[in-house]
Amino acid sequence: MASQRTSLAEIKADIESMIGQRVHIRANPGRRKIVERVGTLEKTYPNHFLVRLDPEAQGRVVSYSYADILMDAVQLTPCESVTVSAD
Repeated sequence: MASQRTSLAEIKADIESMIGQRVHIRANPGRRKIVERVGTLEKTYPNHFLVRLDPEAQGRVVSYSYADILMDAVQLTPCESVTVSAD
């Protein structure tokens, strides 16, 4: 999901193709705060999608809208393509 999308329909189609996959989420909820989480893309709806977080987060479910991705407030990346930097 790193390439720039221009429509919500393209974003929704990409996310629907990733249902059941582990994903890395990087969200910017505001006030200079970045939240990074890992979970499984669980379900899509017409206006939003659900991600079940890993057991470390007690299996919480979070939801994001497709517009969040369009506006770059949320970045969704399949876990296979995530590289971990050793600092």
